[in-house]
Amino acid sequence: MNLQIRDPRARELAEQLAAKRKISMTEAVIEALESELQRERERIPLAERLAAISDGFKAKAGEGGRVMGKDEIDGMWGHS
Repeated sequence: MNLQIRDPRARELAEQLAAKRKISMTEAVIEALESELQRERERIPLAERLAAISDGFKAKAGEGGRVMGKDEIDGMWGHS
């Protein structure tokens, strides 16, 4: 089966990758797609990353912290 790329930008990118790797355009497209799919599988959702950051801050702060109210926080920032 023959790969047909009609979009000029897609064709140019495929040609560049194929030339750099000294492979066919079909192989270049397959490798690029496989690479992107692998990145998607390895991507950690934002909610999980934020939870890990939050857990890190909590661990660093240790015990003894306290919950602050909105008025107290506003006061710290100079808001009345």
